[in-house]
Amino acid sequence: MNLTTDPWIPALRPDGRRDLFSLQALFAQAHELRDLAVKPHERIALMRLLICITQAALDGPADEAAWGECQSLIQPRVSAYLGRWRASFELFGDGARFLQLPGLEPGKTTDEGNAATKLDLALSTGNNSTLFDNQAGDKRSIQAARAAVNLVTFQNFSPCGRIGIAKWNGKDTPGKGSSNHGPCTSSSMVHTYVLGASLLETFFLNLLNKVTIRENHTAGWGKPIWELPVTDATGEAAANSRMTYLGRLVPLSRAIRLDDEGDSIILANGLDYPIFPAFREAAATIIKRKEELGLLSASTNKNLWRQLSAITIKRRAGTENGAGPLALMNQPEPRKQITVWVGALIAAGNGKLVDVVESIYPLSPGMFSEFGRVAYEQGVAHAEECERVLIQAVKTYAHSLKVAAPAYDRARQQFWTRVEQHLSRLFEMAQNTDLAADLPHSAWGKVVQTAMFDAYEHSCPRQSPRQIEAFALGLRRLNLRPKTNHQTQSEAHE
Repeated sequence: MNLTTDPWIPALRPDGRRDLFSLQALFAQAHELRDLAVKPHERIALMRLLICITQAALDGPADEAAWGECQSLIQPRVSAYLGRWRASFELFGDGARFLQLPGLEPGKTTDEGNAATKLDLALSTGNNSTLFDNQAGDKRSIQAARAAVNLVTFQNFSPCGRIGIAKWNGKDTPGKGSSNHGPCTSSSMVHTYVLGASLLETFFLNLLNKVTIRENHTAGWGKPIWELPVTDATGEAAANSRMTYLGRLVPLSRAIRLDDEGDSIILANGLDYPIFPAFREAAATIIKRKEELGLLSASTNKNLWRQLSAITIKRRAGTENGAGPLALMNQPEPRKQITVWVGALIAAGNGKLVDVVESIYPLSPGMFSEFGRVAYEQGVAHAEECERVLIQAVKTYAHSLKVAAPAYDRARQQFWTRVEQHLSRLFEMAQNTDLAADLPHSAWGKVVQTAMFDAYEHSCPRQSPRQIEAFALGLRRLNLRPKTNHQTQSEAHE
């Protein structure tokens, strides 16, 4: 199977039909295809691959002016480029294989290998989490197209932990049986991409010019891994893959070799990819927390929209300030709405996968101004303060009834679900900053207050006399007007 000519990438046609496309077909039809049709972590991995191919084919753009004129060049340049490098995109065979190491052999002669389904992070295979899958057992066949998506994704998102040792050109693979996170998993980092009306426009909007790369990647532009194949863990090719912009977009964090049928794999540790501040991922957001810069992380208890004010900061991340994804710098003064996709794979410190999250947000120009971001942050802070008041009311109710396990989670879920149905009111504050002057009486403030009372009623029954009395005690606390928190998130990080 050759990934340039055989279909394997799921994407949406103009009529909404999902279909598989080869690399050549995807780029040839990118002007009419709507979007990719994959899971959040797969989207991130595929976007990195597709952007890498585009940037390598263009060998740029060189600067901001060249970026503005390059969209029409993408399709012809990529078509010619994939034709030249077609041999490097074979999934099987005796020659060069895509993202698989030559000369890789099992560490033990008795090793029967791992099931190929282990590369699918959503399946319960071997020690993988059962969070995303209810089917038991390892004996499952997997199509070649699916194996290709899994391979690209696994190299980006493989979690840390113990791993087998294989022989690579006669030597043990690195790590002595231990592995670090793949480059996209560390800190459960949030990834952000600008979305266009078509896949072609999406690719264009997320290209970075060479000036931006020089300012943010000390090791420079680099080459894709297929142009400079890795033959050992310490040479020039390994350094290119680990630390340059193009080299790292399609990583080799695991030593993998598929068998000829695609049913089993040799799996061991590959290259180690340093994280921020050693390397600044283009789609990541850098925030300041406790006097230090770090990656913006996703979590299961904080929705992504509550962190948009950090994501929309457009600047180069220095030693003192955070910054959003680098692609936002392509539009220094947006005059119209920009749509962004935000997502992450959430992993625990022990390497266990917790969840995947994603959202799409239309952002008004106000979100990219200092005053607009501050107003938005104040709106978010107001909702968070109301949540704290809600929890105290539920606590008062439960304490009065001597309930051992108050319904905190139920109240929070009900509150944030109701609030999120009216996010347009919050986005209005970024465009009309005067609304932040009196948050409780703004449209957003009223939505939040209604959600707070509804969540309290939903979580605290009042069917018996004792419950009615407890409900009244909690309601008294709820009626205390919450303080409006004017502290911005950026200040809180400091």
